[in-house]
Parts: sequence; structure tokens; C-alpha cells
Amino acid sequence: MILGFHHAGIATTDLPRMLDFYRSMLGFELVTEREWAAGSDRHDALTGLENSSARYVVLRLGHAYLELFQYISPPPTPNDADRPVSDAGLTHIAVVVDDIDAEFTRMSEAGVRFHCAPGLKGPYRATYGRDPEGNVFELMEISDPTHPYALRA
Repeated sequence: MILGFHHAGIATTDLPRMLDFYRSMLGFELVTEREWAAGSDRHDALTGLENSSARYVVLRLGHAYLELFQYISPPPTPNDADRPVSDAGLTHIAVVVDDIDAEFTRMSEAGVRFHCAPGLKGPYRATYGRDPEGNVFELMEISDPTHPYALRA
């Protein structure tokens, strides 16, 4: 039986920069820092890579986790920082905020790039932004507790 969603993982070319972004801009807390050296049969089997090695962190926000990986081997290829969200694959992660206008302003002033300002006032408002490597995150504010997207205990 599947119990629920636990985490998402993002590969990066610059782990310290991404760790700083997800902690300072989105409020994730660091749970642990780990690494594995090349020659780990278990990690190679799990990742489907040969002779892999990486450093990674696990972050938590509320009841969900995010892993950030910087592979040493094989070396990472930077992604397209303007990758369209219509391309197949994981398109974004979303975080719930209590004041989307304040968060949008704070992050914009810190240099975070957004696709647009938050939508008009209503029971659900959202905007998409980009982390330092172009991965998309969504800020969402849900003021109606009966909205289908409202957080449940």
C-alpha cells in the first residue's frame, strides 16, 4: 500500500548555491548532508549509473522532503535555465505560503526570477519562479480551507 508522497530530488552543478537558495528563499531546513564514493555497487544500481559518486543534502519543509544532489561522477551537465514547463518530465515543485504578495516581493528583491506576479485575489493564488539553475518552483496561497488544494492533516 502506498502511504503518501515523501520527497523529490534535484541534481545540481553547485550544491552550496542551491542549498543556500532553498534554505533562505523557500524556508527548507537542513536534515542531513551525505556523500558516497565511486565504487558503491548499491548506489550505482540505484541510480543506474556506473562508478557514480555524489554529495547530497536532504531538506525538509513541513511534511515533505527535498534532496539536492551534486554528482562528482559522472560530471553533471547543466540544464537549460529557461526550460519550458511544457517539456516532458518533472516541471516544478510547489510550496504553500500564507502571504504570496510578501513572499513574491521578498524574493524578487533578492533577485529571484518569476514568470509573472501572483494572480488576482481569490481562494487560490499562485506564481512560478526559478531557482538559480532554472528549476521551477510554485508559490501558492490557499485562503479557502475547502479548496481542493488546501493542505490536509
